[in-house]
Amino acid sequence: MLGSSSYSSEEDHPDHNHPSPSDMSRHPPRCITTTYQCQQLISSTSSSSILAAPPRQLLISCAELISRFEFSSANCLLSLLSSHLASPSGDSTERLVFYFCKALDHRVKNSYLSSCRSIGFNPSNGSSIGTPLASSFLFSQPSVHVQVASSARVGYLTYLALNQVTPFIRFAHLTANQAILEAIEGYKAVHILDMDIMHGVQWPPLLQAIGERSATLGHPAPTIRITGGGRDLELLNRTGDRIRKFAQSLGLKFQFHHLIMVDSNLTEAVEAINALELHLHFQEEEEVLALHCGDFLHRLLREYDTTFLRRFLHKVKILNPRVFTVGEREADHNHPLFLRRFIEAIDHYGAVFDSLEATLPPLSQERVAVEERWFGEEIKDVIGQEGEPRRQRHQKYESWEAVMRSSGFKSLPLSPFSVSQAKLLLRLHYPSEGYQLQVFHSNCLLLGWKNRPLFSVSSWQ
Repeated sequence: MLGSSSYSSEEDHPDHNHPSPSDMSRHPPRCITTTYQCQQLISSTSSSSILAAPPRQLLISCAELISRFEFSSANCLLSLLSSHLASPSGDSTERLVFYFCKALDHRVKNSYLSSCRSIGFNPSNGSSIGTPLASSFLFSQPSVHVQVASSARVGYLTYLALNQVTPFIRFAHLTANQAILEAIEGYKAVHILDMDIMHGVQWPPLLQAIGERSATLGHPAPTIRITGGGRDLELLNRTGDRIRKFAQSLGLKFQFHHLIMVDSNLTEAVEAINALELHLHFQEEEEVLALHCGDFLHRLLREYDTTFLRRFLHKVKILNPRVFTVGEREADHNHPLFLRRFIEAIDHYGAVFDSLEATLPPLSQERVAVEERWFGEEIKDVIGQEGEPRRQRHQKYESWEAVMRSSGFKSLPLSPFSVSQAKLLLRLHYPSEGYQLQVFHSNCLLLGWKNRPLFSVSSWQ
């Protein structure tokens, strides 16, 4: 684990603020133009002396430089870190430094360009300030074709790998499924709405549990309908076909419906809200509703604004679900101050990378894929993006609890069986001693690594 140290949080700047034109005219943005300039900038301190500091502190120092718009110094420090302490195939610390350097480099580019625009300077044309910032990039920028290839479907494939090599998704699915299974007992018709179904790997175990319980009690199994939300119609159809065939193999009466979400930063939240009204076709007198939001609600948050989230929760409340399960990352990645968010991110992902280090072999290709395409992209978004484009706005359970209660929901207590199942999952499939479970406020189950909670699951009504 990366060592901890203090930082001067009082020097944080709100991450959406940029210097005024008058400030920028006195202190124009600087960019590194040559290796010689970089060497001069750090000539007073040897590289070995700088690199003797803990990597965590060096990354925080780099973030502080960027927050003060000292891009030249930040690029120099990034260059040292990426050359000496970062590797996508090293130990957990080296891998963490690698992905945070990439994210900070991305932020330098965005911050520099934004600062230049604020004083009417177009860096693509060059000026007396220096050559285009692109000349100082530490990491090559992907082509349009590469960006397309790393879109939704690559994310879905990485999701499957993440589900296989870490306990996080299985833990969330298992805990939510147990809450749903208990809530729908005795009902003859069940409608499950999954706002982001992905490959649907969560639902076959629940279907099997429903069938087994009905057979044990000697009762007919309920009719089950699943509505799966997503952005890829082809994937949704394949997911529906797989779940339908599995349900048929169990002799269950089953229907699957898809719910298309628009893949747009500006419209996804609105579409999520409208989908509940226009596409659900829910009839309370005929079936009981169970709604699941796994790693979804944080996408409805916006900069300083919970309007979309509260509108969505208002729609959910009107539908009156028998149970509403919520799975979220246990991290404060929506803090408006960049440095605060950076500290939270480096500690959260540091624990995640340490857990991967302890449970997977050093040359695991699955681990490389998960770190690069899932967690690496999350880090880039949390650290490198700002304003409306930033999507990963995770919040800790206390924040979710407050907004859920203020929206009229009451918590449902965890059953002892939920905790027992989660313990069994870890013992059988992820035997490392680092994983820990914690019951919080009687209705939230947390999964963490060495006393740091990483994921939460809670149930509401």
